[in-house]
Amino acid sequence: MPATTLTAADQFRQLAASPSKLRLFMLSRLPMAYMAGLRVGSISEERAEVTIPYKYLNKNPFNSIYFASLSMAAELSTGLLCMAQTYKSVPAVSMLVVHLEADFMKKAVGKITFTCEDGQKIKAVADQTKATGEGVTVVATSKGIDEAGDKVAEFRFTWSLKAKLRK
Repeated sequence: MPATTLTAADQFRQLAASPSKLRLFMLSRLPMAYMAGLRVGSISEERAEVTIPYKYLNKNPFNSIYFASLSMAAELSTGLLCMAQTYKSVPAVSMLVVHLEADFMKKAVGKITFTCEDGQKIKAVADQTKATGEGVTVVATSKGIDEAGDKVAEFRFTWSLKAKLRK
């Protein structure tokens, strides 16, 4: 029986789904995300879920989660899907947030789960830049839902992806 070979995106999703490996990555590369208590709830080809708890380090004077902490969790939910498409990519692909829009509907208290379901759209854009070498952008939406099932915020991140083709 032949062994299945994992794609680079699958390898990345396995790393991101491992709590211990993700914590080490955040501690070394995203220390604020580590301190805020961000956790990856799930990650697949189509969607990523990231949770953020209400705690002392990320609260504001109004006894809710600070908007910058919410933004960090929302960005990670979209960024994980981008990173899955750029991980060990040939050619290498750079990624950068170039724009952000947000709407806040309700006070964020308790555990908030941010979900981005734009994995297929991000994959198509990543494939496009790998094929052409041209910079492309994609808008990825992340919705934050509280423990009661109410939407507390919605973020739209515009990611720029550009393949580094050799000349």
